[in-house]
Amino acid sequence: MRQSFDVILLFLLLLARIMINKFAEASLYEHFKHVTTSPLLSRLIPPGASETFGPWYGDPIFLALTAVGLLAFLVYLLYDAFRERWDASMIFWGKYTLLWIIILTLVILPTIKMITLRHESLPHAYSHDGGVIQTEAAIDYFLTGKNPYVENYYKTPMAEWGFEQFRTALEHYPYLPATFILSAPIQLTTNALWGWYDQRFTYLILFILTLVLALKLTEIRYEDALGLTMILGLNPIMGLDVIFGQNDVFVLSWLVVSAWFLYRKNWLWSSIFFGVAAASKPTAWFLTPFWTLAMLDIPHISISQMFNRHVLLRGAKRIAPAVGMFLLLTLPYIIWSPNDFFDDVWKWAAGTADTHYQIWGLGFSNFVLLWGHLPDRFAYWPFWIPELLISLPLLLFLLVKQLNNNNSGSAFWHGAILLLGFSYFSRFLNENYLGFILALMALGYYIGERQRTADN
Repeated sequence: MRQSFDVILLFLLLLARIMINKFAEASLYEHFKHVTTSPLLSRLIPPGASETFGPWYGDPIFLALTAVGLLAFLVYLLYDAFRERWDASMIFWGKYTLLWIIILTLVILPTIKMITLRHESLPHAYSHDGGVIQTEAAIDYFLTGKNPYVENYYKTPMAEWGFEQFRTALEHYPYLPATFILSAPIQLTTNALWGWYDQRFTYLILFILTLVLALKLTEIRYEDALGLTMILGLNPIMGLDVIFGQNDVFVLSWLVVSAWFLYRKNWLWSSIFFGVAAASKPTAWFLTPFWTLAMLDIPHISISQMFNRHVLLRGAKRIAPAVGMFLLLTLPYIIWSPNDFFDDVWKWAAGTADTHYQIWGLGFSNFVLLWGHLPDRFAYWPFWIPELLISLPLLLFLLVKQLNNNNSGSAFWHGAILLLGFSYFSRFLNENYLGFILALMALGYYIGERQRTADN
């Protein structure tokens, strides 16, 4: 019997998710104590069990969820062992259900645990600074008629998060307006229901929506549906982003919704949701040239055909709603205070604002620091030069590739490569960008598989 690739892929992602969760929780101050004395979470732990576990290997809830996830994987293996005897549909739905159990135990429930711990302790605890704490403050500013790009965050829980020398975002909101505008209805709803809100409520809703649509985007082609759901649901980096509340899943979800409408050839709604993604975070912008071509719905385009008047008009008509949605969400803030908007969204990250983000991360910036001629990591260095030198030729090369295989799968794949090339040579390449790029590549690969099958 031939072994199944989905089994080894799931086991790899499962192990990565367990170990990353374990080390992340181990780094939290007095985490074991907070879990075992939590008014709500401690009710889930039988009397005396906390003393039996001890604080060395993980809290009891983490270990119990991990054990359930591994048990679900063991059952997954048993389902796979019978795949040649049982109906393929039965095998798939059994595996798919078990996969959801694993995602529930290793991503969704740990997120709820962190939300609970934060609610019971301090507003700057158990969460990401920008994706949760600052975005919640931005929502409050938005709902009270204030401009999040004009206001500062010194009197919010952001002022207590992290190390003082790195709190440069207290004078800047670096995300685009869709992040707080579209989260506001969820905040109003949860405040009305139980009197408090955590930005991860919004992220969890969108995370689940993304996984549901992953099934649709593969046309329930069994191996592809499992593979795409695994990578999106157990992404080693983005899973942690959901748990602690970084906002990459917020951007990714709108791109996935847009891809689903594009697959159904609903140009209007695909364009609108792509505009929402573009108005959420600049990482979505790197898909724009490839997505624009995919919206033409022409599998192979020559250079001369691309400049055909009718093709240009078709493209302009189909991307106009995206442009309109992007402007609808961003233009009011640009007009309201253009200097503050660009200072927050662009200059802070580029290192040209009065207070700005540090040289940081996993990419080329480390060679700049190793060079040894900068006074500190807050100094300015012209990263725009290598960004342009790499990104422009890469963009042209990828556009030619897109023309030869023009579909939404290629748009995700090429957008991921362009984003990686640009980010590697930027002022910072944080790990969450790599998790986002992995998700884009997974979408590009599996959507592309569906489209290649349809072409054949």
